Amino acid sequence: MTVELAWGRFRRWWLRTLFPGYVAAQLSRRLGQCEVCSKQGRDCQRDTIDERDLKYFKNVCQLSFPAHSNRYAWRSQLPFASWGLSELIVFTLGCIVMAGVISLLAISGTPGWLIWLLSVANLLFWLEIVWFFRNPARSIPTDADVLLSPADGTIVELAEVEAEGFPGGRAYRVGIFLSVFNVHINRAPAAIKVTGLRYYPGKFLNAMRTISARVNEQLWIDMEHLARQMPMRVTQISGALARRIVCELKPGQTTQAGEMFGMIKLGSRTELYIPAATQFELQVKVGDKVQGGSTILMRLK
Repeated sequence: MTVELAWGRFRRWWLRTLFPGYVAAQLSRRLGQCEVCSKQGRDCQRDTIDERDLKYFKNVCQLSFPAHSNRYAWRSQLPFASWGLSELIVFTLGCIVMAGVISLLAISGTPGWLIWLLSVANLLFWLEIVWFFRNPARSIPTDADVLLSPADGTIVELAEVEAEGFPGGRAYRVGIFLSVFNVHINRAPAAIKVTGLRYYPGKFLNAMRTISARVNEQLWIDMEHLARQMPMRVTQISGALARRIVCELKPGQTTQAGEMFGMIKLGSRTELYIPAATQFELQVKVGDKVQGGSTILMRLK
């Protein structure tokens, strides 16, 4: 993240210095005025030349660019998560450098078994990074009476729990654990309208543990089911390895079922909450493997 923010500062300097025409054209397309960033001490007017500069602030900044003229929209068509392209590039470069170091060790007479061990470890690490940030195509059910999994992973909890903001303070919770081998993109469980976002700093316990839902760093995404006007919530929870929660949703925004809205980087947990009094038929059980945007968790009655 530090590397990417530093690159952004360099890129803006580079564009203003060598491509003033591009900068002027982009600024003429920019829409809105932002009061949120100024209150937080961030000069978004100066730090936003094009769509790339909104990456870290999109869910709070009020600046935007017309969607039809977004020249970087092609990134969403890649088989990798757009939110992880920077990490993919940086780690790939790191693995290339490591391969060079291993080659120098081989030339210097390092034992062959150690060279093979280092080479295999370097290759496996790179393959895991590529695997982690993949974005496979998904077939999204169109039935308005079903709730879809908001994440890939394993069902680790199906229980009624206390939940702030739900009728009677009770909700039914579906807990999903995401290992480092799962796709980590989060998707909308239904056609919804975002009603609020709440961030909570916290610990980084193993996301397999139920207590992680209460004490780990997390983001609450409160929403309303558009067809039933029913309150819902998706929580993105960090894990023992996760240190970065990504969410591009804004209060008032609507999304379709299965639409991508963010991701959690490395092992983590995602949860879905609905009112405890809701009548539904479960379609999964603890231990089941699910896929975000395609696996049906429950059918509403």
